[in-house]
Parts: sequence; structure tokens; C-alpha cells
Amino acid sequence: MLNERTNERTNERTVHCLFEQSGTFKNEFRKLGIQAYDYDILNDFGQTDYQIDLFTEINNAYDGKKSIFDNISENDLIMAFFPCVRFEAKVPLLFRGESYGQKGWDDLKKLEYSMALNFEQHELYQLICKMFIVAIKSKLKMIVENPQTQPNYLTMYFPIRPKIIDKDRTQNGDWYKKPTQYWYINREPSSNLVFEPLDYAHVYTIAHAEKHETQRGRKVNRSMIHPQYANRFIRQFILNEDGTI
Repeated sequence: MLNERTNERTNERTVHCLFEQSGTFKNEFRKLGIQAYDYDILNDFGQTDYQIDLFTEINNAYDGKKSIFDNISENDLIMAFFPCVRFEAKVPLLFRGESYGQKGWDDLKKLEYSMALNFEQHELYQLICKMFIVAIKSKLKMIVENPQTQPNYLTMYFPIRPKIIDKDRTQNGDWYKKPTQYWYINREPSSNLVFEPLDYAHVYTIAHAEKHETQRGRKVNRSMIHPQYANRFIRQFILNEDGTI
């Protein structure tokens, strides 16, 4: 289905939202008249257009094997919300065994957990590097979103600097202040002005999200982006003056 649909739109510019199952950015792109699809291994929101293991696809593309990246045109745009769980500010605490949930652990349990955590972080770092390499070599336009709360593993060790750092997302209509960074590959950020006033969005803190469980779970809840923020970000920093990508 993916190959058939992609081949039918050889002249159509499309946004491929990777690791987004919420449909937030996808639906805002569509409201602006731009075709967009969500790709994720999960479909908890009923919004995932292509339920697929993106880690496997990245590895395949990097190794020169067939992958979804073969079906993405240089005129398209990849917007990747790469998993951040092992790059976050709390991870150093977990490595040291000093997180609140690790109280009462003995040294043996802390060491075993730290080794497993290091392996997971290594795997994710390898994957994000491979994804960037695939986009650069294939001349694909790509924007990658990830939190920027410090200390952040990518801020300390990643060789490519983000083009945009949004230190307070509530200023553009989001629920969370949550500092966020955006990398741009094979294109530059747009700098359009958006004049209309913000609609009210209740401001939450990350601590609030962690204390108030939802059916989706706290990790998903705290990663959600308000549709208003997505719409304004697209129009300010992604669209060209003629409304194209």
C-alpha cells in the first residue's frame, strides 16, 4: 500500500511524520492543504497511517537495503519526533541510581540497571545518527524535534546543532513550557510572521503531567503538543511564502 500510494503522487509534495501517532502535526498540515501521513509502531490514537517499525527502516536505509525512505522524494519533507526517553535530563540521575524510584535499590541492582540503560542509550544514539546520515546522503529534507531540557545528551554530544531552540512553547500556544530543539537538514527554517492572537491553552508543568496519569500514560501525556502550537510552528518555521513546503 505504501509503495502504491507513493507512486501515485510523483508530483505531490508530502510530509512524512515519523514517530508521531497522535496525528497532531499531520492534521495541522492537512488543514493547510498539505498531504501528510503519520508513521509509528503504535496506533493508540487511531491516527497512524503506516504502522511500521521505524527503527528497522532506519537501519535498513543506512545499510543500503529497501526501506520507506526509498519512497520519499527530495520535494517531500520528513518531520521526525525521535524518541527522547534516553536523552532526557533525568537520565544522569538514573545512571547514578539517584532517581526517586530507585530508593532502596542495592548497589548490585543499580549497576545492572545502569548497564542496561547505557545499552539502550547507545542504540538510540546510533539510530538518530543513522537517520541523519540517510537524509543527508539521500538529499532528503528533514526536521527533527527533541526536548532541550538540560542536561541533555544530544546537546552535549551530538555533532549537529539545532537551527531552532524554543525555550518556552507556551508563548506560541502550547500546554507546556518544555524547551524544545529542532534540527533542519537540507533546508533552512522559514521566518514567517503569524499575527492572530493565541487561543487560551491551560499551562501545565511536566511535574503536573507526571502526577496526573491518563489512559495514555504519563510519558505520552507529557509529550503531547497542542494543535495550536503545531499549526503556528508550521506556518512560522516550515511553510514557504507561497504556502508550500
